[in-house]
Amino acid sequence: MAFKALAAFFSIAALQVANAAITRRVACPDGVNTATNAACCSLFAVRDDIQQNLFDGGECGEETHESLRLTFHDAIGIGSNGGGGADGSIIVFESIETNFHANIGVDEIVDAQKPFVAKHNITPGDFIQFAGAVGFSNCPGAPRLEFLFGRPPPIAAAPDLTVPEPFDTVDSILARFVDAGNFSPQEVVALLSSHSVAAADHVDPTIPGTPFDSTPFVFDSQFFVETQLRGTLFPGTGGNQGEVESPLQGEIRLQSDSELARDSRTACEWQSFVNNVPKMQIDFKAAMAKLAVLGQNVNNMVDCSDLIPEPPTFSGTATFPAGLNNGDIEQACATTPFPTLSTDPGPATSVAPVPGS
Repeated sequence: MAFKALAAFFSIAALQVANAAITRRVACPDGVNTATNAACCSLFAVRDDIQQNLFDGGECGEETHESLRLTFHDAIGIGSNGGGGADGSIIVFESIETNFHANIGVDEIVDAQKPFVAKHNITPGDFIQFAGAVGFSNCPGAPRLEFLFGRPPPIAAAPDLTVPEPFDTVDSILARFVDAGNFSPQEVVALLSSHSVAAADHVDPTIPGTPFDSTPFVFDSQFFVETQLRGTLFPGTGGNQGEVESPLQGEIRLQSDSELARDSRTACEWQSFVNNVPKMQIDFKAAMAKLAVLGQNVNNMVDCSDLIPEPPTFSGTATFPAGLNNGDIEQACATTPFPTLSTDPGPATSVAPVPGS
């Protein structure tokens, strides 16, 4: 019996040592931080710098929104017609790519990020995805995104017409995502969770900073509720390409969001996120992990996800904005009724713009 007990003890001890080896951290040269891989140590200085000086001390504000947008605009530049994907070409070949119609306004965040790329001697592809993940971590309710380190510099600009536009049809949007990385319609919907923390500056240039939902500083499911509400107004001037009527004053609705929310291929997935932030978190994280390495050989990259901060938690529930209810929903999912939600009290909801930095 004693022998068996001793053998069991050593078996447990060996398992603990093995587990410790798996999770062992290395000391970084700064004498302060540790990381799961020494290659990640240089990123601590980058993270601290951008949190303070790009993201205004760690806010889920305009630069966070635009940095998250840039991760997509850079990565989606790949497909059967060329492009290197998540390689930073949108920074290196800024004069070409930011002149594409789909990238209007992206030059502002590109110009804001370029000094950090030069200062920290990091490749632009790595910086874009790292900054997007770090900035997104400032948004309550957000999942902690993965970050793989080791993208080489880009060799050429992405071709035009690789970034979907808000006036594109659902057919063309879904086809573009298949061509870029074999994304399913469900993954496309998951990626659009990013519009929960986003605003438009150039769809209607008379009203910059107009959010896509009533809670643009929180990663929650209000976006998926409010895109299903019947549109009744334009927040600024009507007739803008890629814009349709929205349900709330101060909120803008993209034509592509409206049509994806109502298309038979995507409507039920769209509705499935309503009041289901855990599903949003899991699906968005997975889709972003796929997007962030388009065009890259992940076998040559190092997992530095432990450098991404844990986002603040969110415990709220989805609601109908004040003055609206289930009768204002344009039901599109044929198999599942729209969830029952409470209505916010008070006068009709009006959404404030996202302030510039």
